Amino acid sequence: MSAKVITVNGTSSVGKSSTIKALQSITSDPFMHVKFDAFLEMLPTSMFGHPDGIDFETVQIDGKPSVTIEMGKNMLNALRGMRSAVAALASEGNNQIVDDVMLGATNQQHYRKVMSDAEIQFVGLFAPLEILEQREKSRGDRQIGLARWQYDRVHAGVDYDLEIDTSAFSPNECARKIAEYFGLG
Repeated sequence: MSAKVITVNGTSSVGKSSTIKALQSITSDPFMHVKFDAFLEMLPTSMFGHPDGIDFETVQIDGKPSVTIEMGKNMLNALRGMRSAVAALASEGNNQIVDDVMLGATNQQHYRKVMSDAEIQFVGLFAPLEILEQREKSRGDRQIGLARWQYDRVHAGVDYDLEIDTSAFSPNECARKIAEYFGLG
């Protein structure tokens, strides 16, 4: 039986990590948690604020902070490498739940290309912008305005197998919905 890969996509502060941790605790088979942030953290610090790496800039949109993201070739290579690493792990039989922030359909298309020999499903986690901004502030470990900038970009053109509004359900409830939908219990 081939490995299962579930890619969970959503903005910053939508609840991806908590939902995935809850999902890992209820699946009948083990699933690895592959984190977008782990690949981001692999870049040397010199690539932050560098045109070949990744640059975050806070701007004002409608009087509110919005953190723009510019990615250069090294960051884009790291993200393509992440998707290829997911495919390599799957080729060895590793089930995975991928925590991603896909900025549009091109990333999903690349997943489908590199995962042609494995089963991959896509879950979109959504919440109203006001809720995301409230979560950013209450968490204290996020750049304020990151969710605002990502809000219209993360889901643009992405085709999901399952969509969940995390403002209506707890992480445990979201995890149960995913497990039931994909038969992971």
